Amino acid sequence: MIELTHLTGKVFWLNPHEIEYIESNPDTTIGLLSGNHIIVREACAEVVERVIAYRKSLGVFHNEE
Repeated sequence: MIELTHLTGKVFWLNPHEIEYIESNPDTTIGLLSGNHIIVREACAEVVERVIAYRKSLGVFHNEE
């Protein structure tokens, strides 16, 4: 799970395997496989970095190093 922050300031944890897309509108919007979307305070690049770090911590995605 990765830690993110809603625009309201509330911190939450998201399963990165549920992410379909990330875009800047200008706020960072995360589209989920369920069709829902979440708007967060973190920049797109920061979300991507957290997803990559999470996947590396699992140790099964050697091609992402």
